[in-house]
Amino acid sequence: MEQTSAIKRRTFLRATSVLAGGALINPFLYAQKLSPQGGKQWKVAIVKDKSKDMLGLHGMHVAFRGIPDVEVVGLVDGSTDNINEKLAETEARRHYLTCEALLENEKPDIVVLTSRLPADHLEQIRFFAAHGCHIYCEKPLTAFLHEADEIVRLVEKNNIKIAMAHPCRNGLGFITMKRLIASGKIGVPLTVQGWGKSDHRGGGEDMMTLGTHIFDLMIYLFGRPELVSADVRIDGAPFTGPELTKTIEPIGPAAGNELFATFRFPGAVRGIFESRSHLYKQDNRMGICVTGSKGMLSHRFSDSHREPQPLRFSNAPCAPADESIARIIELREDREIPGAQSLDYSLLGTPDVPRGPIFIEAGRYAVWDLMQAILENRQPIANVYDARAALEMIYGVYASHLEQRPVSFPLKDRRHPLEKFT
Repeated sequence: MEQTSAIKRRTFLRATSVLAGGALINPFLYAQKLSPQGGKQWKVAIVKDKSKDMLGLHGMHVAFRGIPDVEVVGLVDGSTDNINEKLAETEARRHYLTCEALLENEKPDIVVLTSRLPADHLEQIRFFAAHGCHIYCEKPLTAFLHEADEIVRLVEKNNIKIAMAHPCRNGLGFITMKRLIASGKIGVPLTVQGWGKSDHRGGGEDMMTLGTHIFDLMIYLFGRPELVSADVRIDGAPFTGPELTKTIEPIGPAAGNELFATFRFPGAVRGIFESRSHLYKQDNRMGICVTGSKGMLSHRFSDSHREPQPLRFSNAPCAPADESIARIIELREDREIPGAQSLDYSLLGTPDVPRGPIFIEAGRYAVWDLMQAILENRQPIANVYDARAALEMIYGVYASHLEQRPVSFPLKDRRHPLEKFT
């Protein structure tokens, strides 16, 4: 009955949106206040501008669906194409063409910034932070470290929280991995090795677009790094400039189609990141492997497989031994959002929602954690400070290579190491 009612409701939403007062209103949601569930009533706005060209989005616009005490008061989109469908999908009450128009009429507690173009984020964060709005922001935070520094200052000045869309931190497989490492499952942690997709973007672009997930995950598991040593090459030759990578998307300066970096983390844990151009096409190896004195844990991060990716354990200490065994660790979800509806897995593979279930699963827990972080006055699990540290790791890779020496963190020079080649 509940599922049938939800279907009827979505159908009704698609058929009943009208223009009024300069904003597109969904009259069903406008007339029906969400029923209180015994807690704070949250107002959420979504910025999802389809007037800009992007290579698809990551389902952030549906992260709040099914969470109680939440009302999506507005959708900001510079395009009016298929707006009725967009309102129904996001369950937003009204459509606005600009962020300014939104805040003239609404007072959201949380704003979702879905743009995967890092150049969009600082201006949007600056605007909403000045109005006291908390933020759920797409990665990467920004392409430039001085901008990340300004965002941190804005967070502290305006007393807001920013949760980052680094889904690994809220993905059940990686959470389980962290718990097992802490329990001693693999003994003394020695090395964490991560890979990007190593597809046509392999090298510098892969590190910026996908390596940010891996670096943030390393920080999540072992803390912020102490130093880095790196080697960046183009067709086998060390990168010396001035030629930079012509990236598919505007993600800031990038260089090299072959990249290898080692980091030192607290506790003498070593981190390795590697990316090579055109190593894989469809079946990428994006993910991490953590090796300890008594075994190994590995988990992949996939945006294309509908089936959850397994968490694998091997009892081989360091290098595999003849008597080693490998098995899949059972994942058990013990997190609960009181009163939440079941996740709608039919969203997977629809426009702007990847096929990988981690995006809608981790996305829901990311925004729930943001809500709790606001109430408890703490940092979200996926926070802006660690997102800045992940960007600093990217800078450190280039700095170490160009200076031909290990580089320590935090970086004293906040300028982009590739700036002199732009």
